[in-house]
Amino acid sequence: MHEPSHLTEVLVFLIAAVCVVPLFRWARSSSVLGYLAAGVLVGPSALALVKDPDSVLFLAEFGVIFLLFTIGLELSVERLKVLRRFVFGLGAAQVILTGVLFGAIAIWFFGQTVEAAVVIGGGLALSSTAFVVQMLVERGEMASRFGRMSFSILLFQDLAIVPLLALLPLMVGPDANLLEALGLAALKALGVVIAALVIGRRVLRPIYRVIAASRLQELFVAATLLVVLGAGWLMALGGISMALGAFLAGLLLAETEYRHQVEADIRPFKGLLLGLFFMAVGMSIDLSLVAQEWPLVLSGLVALMLMKSVITTLLCLAWRLPKDVALRVGPLLSQGGEFGFVLFGTAMILGLLDRETGQVLLAVVALSMVATPAMGWLGGRLSRWATPAPGVGLGNLEEETEDTSDHVIIAGFGRVGQTVARVVSACGLPYVALDLDHARVTRGRGEGLPLYYGDACRVEVLEAAGVERASAAVITVDGSVEASRAVAALHSRMPNLRIFVRSHDLRHAQRLEEEGAAAVVPETVEASLQLGGILLSAVGVGADDITRVMSDFRADNYALLEDLGEPAAKAAPREK
Repeated sequence: MHEPSHLTEVLVFLIAAVCVVPLFRWARSSSVLGYLAAGVLVGPSALALVKDPDSVLFLAEFGVIFLLFTIGLELSVERLKVLRRFVFGLGAAQVILTGVLFGAIAIWFFGQTVEAAVVIGGGLALSSTAFVVQMLVERGEMASRFGRMSFSILLFQDLAIVPLLALLPLMVGPDANLLEALGLAALKALGVVIAALVIGRRVLRPIYRVIAASRLQELFVAATLLVVLGAGWLMALGGISMALGAFLAGLLLAETEYRHQVEADIRPFKGLLLGLFFMAVGMSIDLSLVAQEWPLVLSGLVALMLMKSVITTLLCLAWRLPKDVALRVGPLLSQGGEFGFVLFGTAMILGLLDRETGQVLLAVVALSMVATPAMGWLGGRLSRWATPAPGVGLGNLEEETEDTSDHVIIAGFGRVGQTVARVVSACGLPYVALDLDHARVTRGRGEGLPLYYGDACRVEVLEAAGVERASAAVITVDGSVEASRAVAALHSRMPNLRIFVRSHDLRHAQRLEEEGAAAVVPETVEASLQLGGILLSAVGVGADDITRVMSDFRADNYALLEDLGEPAAKAAPREK
């Protein structure tokens, strides 16, 4: 038998990931930090279990390709329309201003060439989409306003990597002209994008229609992998980044009915390969060089995170975002990004950057990613200090929710409302919550939640919360009278809006449905059913039988329980 030359390295990677990453998750840190630490541990600068990081870098770069594919899947025309002012305005300003500033510093203070300055400025202007988005999702903050603003800026940064990667090979050579290279890169990228969009719209949907009709899950997964890798390969043949091809493939599939299934199929590949990418990044850090050049690395790290924090915060304020939102977005996006590794690594291969400069930049970017949780914590503390006291004015509510669409309006933010908000956030859906408890709103605002002081029974408050753009509403207030008023106000303003309500008993649930609620959950009855289901499971009743019984009792709005519910409802006043 032939000796499996790479099997040892694969086992090392898996053992390091399994042993190190859970420790970081146990410490409530990001798994990305765990992958970076595992890479440093097994790399040539530490235990040297893997002596050649470049041997796995090619495979690890597929993690970035799959990441861009999923980013394309998450886009839609409607989402871009709502966020366009922040994506193409705030995001573009952040990339251009930060890139120009760092590029100028590279020329004036370090004597770099203009071509090298473009690479340095562009690479340091980008933040880590993988790191920040994962942190937001893990903490349930993706639906918050600062989460949406962070995602908008990151989205433009992900788009900006396309011309930057296309620009690199055009700047190589003694006769290279920067302005001409920029123009060629832009035209080349535009032409390839248009061609891919035209071909993809005519090819992808029919192919997936045929594959879906076959009902073979493995064939569907194989088709998705073929689309991602095939699009990247075609782009590479045209001299464009494979990541661009993957992004376009995701963008084309985002508007199809197959988007959610494709995203579910691709998630394991993206997670595994992206983890491998971060491990490869950790292995590429030359600890001896960092130790030798530690003053330069440390000063570069402080300058990068401080300047990006200040620039992004000031730009957020210039775009009239609230001070507490700006102070969270700035520090959160202060790190370098995964595409910085790709840019600097490619630039070193092409000779645009010398090895020492490239290694220092890689170390600065990697260490800035390590410091991201601390910067996120700092931003949270600054945000709480700057959080305005909640008021009854509708101007701020309307202004802060103008960039939100297809969201869920949650009326009442007690224990039930908070649970609903966490469930909604876990699926990446935006929400706007309204509550009349001043202290509760203050705490929620300090945590960056989209929680506002307002009465959901007032039509003007609902309009300020963007009820015309909402996909659904959930009423979780305690009082039955308040719940009825909120349902009536929502139904009169938006008759087609789906309204889901919490009620105390069956009689109240029937009244709410008559007033326009799409579905009502009587909490006392539902809690009793849940308790009964647990009891049945404990005494050995099968799961299928339990499901059937529960479904029978829930059928026709708990019709089988109405006779039991009415006496309870009549007896309730005597119990007070």
